Amino acid sequence: FLRHARSRNYVSESEVCRLESIPLDFGDYHPLKPITVTESKTKKMNRKGSTSSTSSSSSSSMLDPLSSVLDGTDPLSLFAAAADPVTTTATMDSTRKKRDKDDSSAVGSDFEPWSSKRGEILARYTTTEKLSINLYMGSEKGKATTTGSAVSEKVRTRLEELDDLEEGSQKELLNLTQQDYMNRIEELNQSLKDAWSSDQKVKALKIVIQCSKLLSDTTVIQFYPSKFVLITDILDTFGKLVYERILSMCVDSRVSLPDNFSPESVNDTAKETCLNWFFKIASIRELIPRFYVEAAILKCNKFLSKMGISECLPRLTSMIRGIGDPLVAVYARAYLCRVGMEVAPQLKESLNENFFDFLLTFKQIHGDTVQNQLVVQCVEIPLYLTLYSPAIDWILQCIAYRAPEVLLTEVMERCKNLGNNALLLNSIMSAFRAEFIAARSMDFIGMIKECDESGFPKHLLFRSLGLNLALADPPENDRLQILNEAWKVITKLKNPQDYINCAEVWVEYTCRHFTKREVNTVLADVIKHMTPDRAFEDAYLQSIIQKVITYIYDFSLLFSVEKFLPFLDMFQKESVRVEVCKCIMESFIKHQQESTKDPVILNALLHICKTMHDSVNFTFLRLFVSWWIKTGIQLVVSFGRDFEQQLSFYVEARSMFCNLEPVLVQLIHSVNQLAMETRKVMKGNHSRKTAAFVRACVAFCFITIPSLSGIFTRLNLYLHSGQVALANQCLSQADAFFKAAVSLVPEVPKMINVDGKMRPSDAFLLEFLCNFFSTLLVVPDHPEQGVLFLVRGLLNVIQDYTWEDNSDDKVRIYTNVLHLLSAMTQEVYIYHVDKVDSNDTLYGGDSKFLAEINKLCETVIAQILDHLKTLGKEETLKRQSQLALYFFNTILAHGDLRNNKLNQLSVNLWNLAQKHGFADTSTMVTTLEYIKKRSKQPEMSHFTDLALRLPLQSRT
Repeated sequence: FLRHARSRNYVSESEVCRLESIPLDFGDYHPLKPITVTESKTKKMNRKGSTSSTSSSSSSSMLDPLSSVLDGTDPLSLFAAAADPVTTTATMDSTRKKRDKDDSSAVGSDFEPWSSKRGEILARYTTTEKLSINLYMGSEKGKATTTGSAVSEKVRTRLEELDDLEEGSQKELLNLTQQDYMNRIEELNQSLKDAWSSDQKVKALKIVIQCSKLLSDTTVIQFYPSKFVLITDILDTFGKLVYERILSMCVDSRVSLPDNFSPESVNDTAKETCLNWFFKIASIRELIPRFYVEAAILKCNKFLSKMGISECLPRLTSMIRGIGDPLVAVYARAYLCRVGMEVAPQLKESLNENFFDFLLTFKQIHGDTVQNQLVVQCVEIPLYLTLYSPAIDWILQCIAYRAPEVLLTEVMERCKNLGNNALLLNSIMSAFRAEFIAARSMDFIGMIKECDESGFPKHLLFRSLGLNLALADPPENDRLQILNEAWKVITKLKNPQDYINCAEVWVEYTCRHFTKREVNTVLADVIKHMTPDRAFEDAYLQSIIQKVITYIYDFSLLFSVEKFLPFLDMFQKESVRVEVCKCIMESFIKHQQESTKDPVILNALLHICKTMHDSVNFTFLRLFVSWWIKTGIQLVVSFGRDFEQQLSFYVEARSMFCNLEPVLVQLIHSVNQLAMETRKVMKGNHSRKTAAFVRACVAFCFITIPSLSGIFTRLNLYLHSGQVALANQCLSQADAFFKAAVSLVPEVPKMINVDGKMRPSDAFLLEFLCNFFSTLLVVPDHPEQGVLFLVRGLLNVIQDYTWEDNSDDKVRIYTNVLHLLSAMTQEVYIYHVDKVDSNDTLYGGDSKFLAEINKLCETVIAQILDHLKTLGKEETLKRQSQLALYFFNTILAHGDLRNNKLNQLSVNLWNLAQKHGFADTSTMVTTLEYIKKRSKQPEMSHFTDLALRLPLQSRT
């Protein structure tokens, strides 16, 4: 074969194969030029002969006079829908949903709804004490009415039924756990819905009254906020049912009320029903249920009067003054604010008066009556005050929503006149805009100092202030004084949990406004407080790290903070330590845009990466951490022209991260890149010093690669590192890499793990060997070894390798070997390595060298033909056809077909490919056309005779 290999002139072949460039004149056309659309109007005749104007983009639509008269409603559809109650109900539901959406839009999305607070309250305010509840047992009186009785008689009967809460109509359940209590409340809620759906409206009202009465019971006081949440859910359900009932009565001929309807558009029947409900509620004797039930249906005032809601809110506010228990009263005010914000958020004056009313009675909280009650229930005053927080927070959230700054000034002035106002201050700082609070930081600090420490801890007030200052900046001249005043209180805290809850907030303030000196002082104080008794193990310290790296992203500055790394050492739990280091590395990679050789950064980086490395046990975390470490090394580590120091850094990194294979792989690539950068600087002409340095880089790779576990990772790195050594004229080292790769091939397993799945390795091995052959073309022979010793060694390994029975990869590899050997016979190789003499220069076309290549070639061809013979069985004929054509194309590309034997071999392969009808006809036709085209080129006339000897056989 190779005695008759086609002589190649790669330069001329490249010129012939180059695409011809043809100049094109686009004129005004360009594919990126915007298209201008011109509007055109045409006149065309319609069927009756009249003209009508049509346009590609009409600006207005024609009005249909019939549709405009009927407002778009088809009378036939209207009558059909009127007879269909399902359609009527569906229409009412859609209208109601739209109206509810419009009502809620009066309050913006920036207003935190009550529903988001509900779960938190239920989770926080719990009890282990036993609870009691009165269950309504039902009465037959409310289930039927006499159809012939007068209206006044019906009203009197129903009013009597409201008083029917005597013996036998109630059942008291005692010794209930909290969960049992909540289940009973849910039963009452369901009973309310069932009674309403069965048209037992009086029974539903009785259930609501009974539930409202429960809000006057404070026997288990620490559970009261949760009880309030549960009971008001029932009240909300009742209010919604009543409103929807009256609204449904306003539908006339399937036309519902508009969204912003006026009382004049409500019919008399609906108004009478609405008044009937208010009269029923007014007849409730006890204040608390009367207040809550009327507040629940406050929205129904819209059916009676435009000013109904605005007149009712002040009256309901005044009613609350009659509630003696301050805890019960403040939650009643909270419910009134909640309903008011839902139905009339624009009536802020009434809500403000509700809060100012509360301030007038604020001193009751510290009165003798309350103190005696707390003694009986064994409740401390700090715990008792926390029960007020949900209610006061909600009231202040409602009045502070989009409120002007002057309202905060008024609220602060009124609070200054109250004693023990810490509870109020905390809620005020939580409710009003952070900008307003920050502007008055010193005023709030002054008020905090005057607060009594016993009721509400000052550190909680400073924490609330700090949360505001994290969102808005205080006056610049006050910033240092604010920090000093706050930290005086924080640093005196003895309880580690109280301390860290407050300190983490002010760490952000410090990082935001001060230098590394203040940050270092704060971190030192945190370490001082959290180290005794290993308190840091139970504290959540990650947030402090996150705040620090959020504001200090200059890592030369961050790592120069003396206490930063000692602070990291407090994270003892492995999972937490890895998470914290991951956050630092993430910020580091994000913000470190340029390479660095700062020793402070590099030492800290190695410390953090080493911490991650030593903490990783699981495979997933191993991969995750490896990515962060190798990305950090790849992106930011650079010592400029000091290559020796950079190599020392890589050596140190290798010793630190020996358990993370992806990091070691990255280090090998980085060292190879370092060697190539050295070659670039020296322009390929190494001095004695740089040559020694490059050999050190090569030695680093040669030592590191065997420690890797992935077989193909090692093979590819041996090849890549050998190419780098060859490019730097390290010929003996390159030979060592290539020998190692050859000796590793027999160890390739039949199946390998790819992305968690086991896959055959043949395709990966074929790809690697093809790359290897391309490199071996330019590798010069060793003077003490035989001719083509690397190629011979590789062929022996391929011969001995156990291939799968159904695989033809061995033959494909041999065919690629023929490509290599054919290229080796050329006088000048297709490519070279700069300053490295390949075999074309060393042997100069010596006949003995060519004879050795010919022997190898004969052996390879014999192996290919033997394999083709083994595929003569019926089940393998298709594979035989494909391989025969593949081998034919190899001869066509690389052989000199003027030789008769080679020409005959190609014809035999062509016929074998078609022999059993498995050849692809289109491929065969295309190949034959290519041969005929080649025959027209100079010195290719022998292709004409070959084309005549290559018949095309049909599948049949």
